[in-house]
Amino acid sequence: MVWRPQSPSIVIQPCRESSDMARIIGAIGTSHVPTIGLAYDRKKHDDPAWAPLFKGYEPIAQWLREKEVDALVFFYNDHCTSFFFDLYPTFALGVGDSFAIADEGAGPRPLPAIRGDVALQSHILESLVNDEFDITVFQDKAIDHGCASPLPLLWSHEPDWPGVVVPIAINVLQYPLPTGRRCYRLGQAVKRAVESYPVDLKVVVVGTGGLSHQIHGERTGFNNTEWDMEFLELLEHDPVALTKLRHADYVRLGGAESVEQIMWLAMRGAVDGTLKKLHQNYYLATTTAMTAVLYEVAQDAGPVDEGVAP
Repeated sequence: MVWRPQSPSIVIQPCRESSDMARIIGAIGTSHVPTIGLAYDRKKHDDPAWAPLFKGYEPIAQWLREKEVDALVFFYNDHCTSFFFDLYPTFALGVGDSFAIADEGAGPRPLPAIRGDVALQSHILESLVNDEFDITVFQDKAIDHGCASPLPLLWSHEPDWPGVVVPIAINVLQYPLPTGRRCYRLGQAVKRAVESYPVDLKVVVVGTGGLSHQIHGERTGFNNTEWDMEFLELLEHDPVALTKLRHADYVRLGGAESVEQIMWLAMRGAVDGTLKKLHQNYYLATTTAMTAVLYEVAQDAGPVDEGVAP
């Protein structure tokens, strides 16, 4: 199905008195290391090297099932799979009934195509543009490990995904990158868009990437657990402080590739306000501090389950 813009553009304003509106009920931060997908496909869930990671996602997957979440808004980055440096958008939103999962060299993954919702996606697109985010639109583009690596750890895919994905790609590869503040504001605009959608949907926003890692240059293999913990603390309680950091600060503190953490700021902006952390798992076994965190809006918050694997 080819999506075509409607004219004239109409942005539906939030109606707080109606229950028949989409609402964001929580947020997830997750690493998107490509080897997570490989380990998942090769069924290494009980492998001693991978079990702490997979077990760390189980409480999040259970929460998503219990809440019967309808849609995930994924802030991710494309790793030159569908976008290339000759035309690499700062922000891009996918519109389509489905998105293929990219073959990144290991063969096709045993997963169904990612489901989309054109009506929801196009509403968010219209709202973002009218909110003065001049966002790129993509269709019929494969989605790589930036989204597809953690997705099956969050949602079961048998016989099919239980909901739809709104993919929003953020440039964290080719400088100049968007600032952390701009990503945070993008998240705030997404929140306004979702909450003005006149359909009763439960939505969760997902920020991907990081945490500390560097996979090239003199600091290859660099990690900084102390900074990772400080980042998570600030993300929950003082995200505005993180928006004041320069890209160079993220690189210095967490390694060159940890600049991906600005995508977590987009997620945090979409749940602007008080959050309750329900679960955290931190596992540093490879070059990347693989992390998964679940937040719920404060009024629905429950007890905290926090674990840091060795």
